[in-house]
Formats: sequence, C-alpha cells, structure tokens
Amino acid sequence: MKTKIVNSIVFIAIVAFVMGCKPKTDEVVVDKEQIKNEIQAIENKMAEMFNDRNVAAEEYYATDATSFSQNKPPLVGKAAIEKSIKDDLAKFPKGYQIAFVVNDIFPSNDGIQVVEIGNYRVSDSTSAPLYTGNYIAVFEKREGKYVCIRDMSASDKNEDPKKE
Repeated sequence: MKTKIVNSIVFIAIVAFVMGCKPKTDEVVVDKEQIKNEIQAIENKMAEMFNDRNVAAEEYYATDATSFSQNKPPLVGKAAIEKSIKDDLAKFPKGYQIAFVVNDIFPSNDGIQVVEIGNYRVSDSTSAPLYTGNYIAVFEKREGKYVCIRDMSASDKNEDPKKE
C-alpha cells in the first residue's frame, strides 16, 4: 500500500513538472508580411510628402524620435527633425523625386517594435536615377499606429566639393 501511495505521488509530481514546462499558448502571432506592407505604406506617405515638399514630421516620427544623418549631429525630437527635412527640401531641386523601398523588417515577438532596412532612390523630373542610399529605421506601435523612433541613413551621393 505504501508503495502505491509513493508511486502515485511521484506520478503526480512528474505530471505537474511536465505541465509546468509546457510552452505558453497565448503568444501573439506576428504577421510579418502585413507589418511590412504597413511600414511600406508609411514610407510611401513620407515619399509623397517629400515629393510635394510638404513634410509633416508628425505623420512619421514619434515626439521623442532621434534621427541620424550624414554630416550632421543627431537630431533629437520631432521639431528638430522636421526643421532639418524642410531645410534640406529647400535645397532639393524642383522636379526631383524620392522613393523609399522596404527591403526587410525584423519585428519583435509581439509586433510592437519593428526594425526596417530599406533603400531610397532620388530621380530627376524625367525619372532618371540620380543617386541612391540606404537607411535603417526603428518603429514602435503607439496608439495603434507605427511611428519612427530612430532612423539613420547614408547616401551614395558624392558630397566632396572637390569632385563636383
């Protein structure tokens, strides 16, 4: 009888251990393709604002965003980023267009944060490519929509005045 009780206790302990090690079943399933499409739509909207020369940073950046560009100190905050973009657009030749392409995304397990790797192309009024570049952006879902919290870009355009 004693052996039967001990065996029952050992069996219950093993079952409890196995059930305790069972993986969570309430994990969030992240649809990477849907998120990539959502991020591409955001990039398309940003390109449209660039091309219309009417950039509104609140459409893309979080209030506490930081942006890193070539030959500039980090831009901290939506207002500083928007001012820099508007200053750059004032020098952007009329008719030039920009397009952003999402190459890949890396969402967090819950889909709240997304790292985007992309490229851009600047073309003239005849759509002839002038130069390209690459960027990386980190998005975070806030109040139901993705906003950029960090980004960094690099152009392949030669900025050396001796070579122009």
